[in-house]
Amino acid sequence: PSIPVFSQAVTATPDSSFAFPTDASTSPDAVKRSHWCNVAYWEHRTRVGRLYTVYENSGSIFYDLPQGNGFCLGQLNLENRSETVRRTRSKIGYGILLSKEPDGVWAYNRSEHPIFVNSPTLDIPNCRTLIVRKVMPGYSIKVFDYEKSCLLQHTADLDYADGPYDPNSVRISFAKGWGPCYSRQFITSCPCWLEILLSN
Repeated sequence: PSIPVFSQAVTATPDSSFAFPTDASTSPDAVKRSHWCNVAYWEHRTRVGRLYTVYENSGSIFYDLPQGNGFCLGQLNLENRSETVRRTRSKIGYGILLSKEPDGVWAYNRSEHPIFVNSPTLDIPNCRTLIVRKVMPGYSIKVFDYEKSCLLQHTADLDYADGPYDPNSVRISFAKGWGPCYSRQFITSCPCWLEILLSN
């Protein structure tokens, strides 16, 4: 998918959602906006900050992006962070760009370290093994496939050992992998990760 270039400043509002440039035609009172996803940021088992709502077709999630637009994780404070979390947060850098496309949702890794991704549409159907994909810096991946999701809605309920299962969510860990191939078996063992909650 094409990666949009942001030329106009967009700031986060107190409810952590994208803000639009203000004029009479785009004021919140004049136009009812709908969102396509919410983003939750986690450090191990602790959610940090509020849900971040995405209204535009793409959104950046980053730690440090000069003149950045989107969800700045560097501004989220939490007392008593572990050294592991602090080191991992420093690796987020420019982070990721999420993009809603006609065929699904794509994530572009703009950081200098890999990201690790799991979603229901990346898993192998009827397979009991969790699939976590490693995405190197500068690469993108379709993290959620709309067509495949519709097909998966009709499959049997699966038992997930690492917490509640949401068929419309994506999990992305910064710099640290998890699952059968890693020492961290569950995403809640990862220092810094995102939960992308897609609207139906």
